[in-house]
Amino acid sequence: MQKKRSHRRLWRALVIIGGLLIVSLLGISLYFYQYAFVPSKKTFLSSHEPQVQQRARQWLSTVPKETWHETAAGAKLRLVADYVPAAKPTTRTVVIAHGYMNTKESQADKIRLFHQLGYNVLAPDDRGHGQSQGNYIGYGWPDRLDYVKWIKQLLKREGSHQQIALYGVSMGGATVMYMSGERLPKQVRAIIEDCGYTNIVDELAYQAKAQFGIPKYPLVPVVAAVATVRTGYNVFAASAPKQLAKNHLPILFIHGAKDKFVPTKMAYENYRATSAPKKLWIVPNAGHAQSYEKNQVKYTKLVKAWLKRYL
Repeated sequence: MQKKRSHRRLWRALVIIGGLLIVSLLGISLYFYQYAFVPSKKTFLSSHEPQVQQRARQWLSTVPKETWHETAAGAKLRLVADYVPAAKPTTRTVVIAHGYMNTKESQADKIRLFHQLGYNVLAPDDRGHGQSQGNYIGYGWPDRLDYVKWIKQLLKREGSHQQIALYGVSMGGATVMYMSGERLPKQVRAIIEDCGYTNIVDELAYQAKAQFGIPKYPLVPVVAAVATVRTGYNVFAASAPKQLAKNHLPILFIHGAKDKFVPTKMAYENYRATSAPKKLWIVPNAGHAQSYEKNQVKYTKLVKAWLKRYL
């Protein structure tokens, strides 16, 4: 009888301890969901803005442009974009996807680059960013469907004779890679992605280790599960390699050799995933999203040649 009581006490203690661990894990996961998925000022992001970007922002504030609106795919969210027509009328347009906790204005240097090359530019604010509505960060996965809607609006406004290229940096790079596996309008001809990650879970795991020394298991999958419930999109389904495996569009991959935010090894995994026409440029001495800043001449030359070849 005494032995049975001891066993019951042991099991009761184990159940209590297990319950406390589960509650603690959920509490920590909710904190990291807030940290990673809810739009707010992120202290881990650099506030440095190179002079080329500062000058480009000033240029963007004065260049003629239109404000467009769209409704998010599967959500009642109002999205906003800038449309900057080329100086000379053209049917060639570049659609730009910005990075994590950035805005369309943060891509002013790229908007100016494509404008100088003679292209129209459509630059949206993603869900939860800039002027667009939303209380969560999509990491490019639900956003990919929003960009398909933007493209369809572009074709409706500017005509079906458009020739379109997709361009994205960081989260925007992931966005355009995610788009590559969708059924896109035939007018989409080429993709340029700069420092995009392979998938949301692996990027979260990398950041958990880099910032806090926390291993992937068990925390990161639980955070991803919490995010899936709270945001309404499947975080686990997001995979650039899986989308790229279905891609048929020519794609240019760019990544900094010293990227400590999205590890450079992800560029190689993404590059290997597609059998479409492709090119990979690993930029020496460039950190995250610094490739254009570090080598504007070669970056411009490469991007110009890629667009000229396929548009």
